[in-house]
Amino acid sequence: GSLIPLTWVLGRRYPIRRPHLAGHLAIHAGGALLLCIGWATVGIALGTLLDTAPSGLAGWLGTSLPWSVFMYFAVLGCVHAVMYFNEAREREAHAAALSAQLSEARLAALRMQLHPHFLFNSLNALLVLVRDKDTPNAERMLELLGGVLRQVLQADASHDATLDEELQFLDDYLAIEQIRFSDRLTVVRDIAPETRRALVPRFVLQPLVENALRHGIGPLEGQGTLAISARVDGQDLVVAIADNGAGIVEPPNGLGVGLRNTRERLATLHGNRASLSLEPRNGGGTVATVRLPLRLAEDA
Repeated sequence: GSLIPLTWVLGRRYPIRRPHLAGHLAIHAGGALLLCIGWATVGIALGTLLDTAPSGLAGWLGTSLPWSVFMYFAVLGCVHAVMYFNEAREREAHAAALSAQLSEARLAALRMQLHPHFLFNSLNALLVLVRDKDTPNAERMLELLGGVLRQVLQADASHDATLDEELQFLDDYLAIEQIRFSDRLTVVRDIAPETRRALVPRFVLQPLVENALRHGIGPLEGQGTLAISARVDGQDLVVAIADNGAGIVEPPNGLGVGLRNTRERLATLHGNRASLSLEPRNGGGTVATVRLPLRLAEDA
């Protein structure tokens, strides 16, 4: 028992690993021998006092040295097992921290990519009104655009918002689009009450609505309808954006910035538990469906 603390100290001070493998093995061999000799000396002294000592130091070493050396290296093995276990846990924690930092950096980059894209498209719509000399609507759109951009810039650093907050943001964004489409755009909502406190990635729905308006309803000559729905399906939140437009499932040159950005954000935040699908709508048009784990915001 007296060997254990000393062996522990030596094991941590001189671990058996590269690049000092040979040197530390020699230290432990010498340490084992010295400790065993010391232990034998103490044993002989106590044996002499109790009149139970074996025949001198040679006799003690002959009977106890092999066992003592075995016990020393057995304890040393336990020391290294504990050390390697702790180091493995530290490496896992460090790797998890690095992964989280990389995910945060990636999400921040995706979010910053979305903002200029949204601004560019909105300014294009405003430019059309200016060229058409539609001053009242241009002024109204500029006012609405300022409010929307204020929300984007003032949003906190968290990656989540409640679905209710996202729908309010969409209302402001759609007010801009209503000016561009005039009376050709009708918006229908079917939002289950229990979904309003559900957490979703911030600004996740706007690219889907923009895609439906630009590639679906935009090419239509007649009335366009945009339907926004949200429901709970088991342990998932399902949000759908449907249009009665041209029925383009994906743009000809692949996913645009907004849709590609949305898929990457969902994958980064939730892995394979979240998805974005684009499918033809019954009766014409396209349905974009976001499915992600249902998480509810805590009540204040």
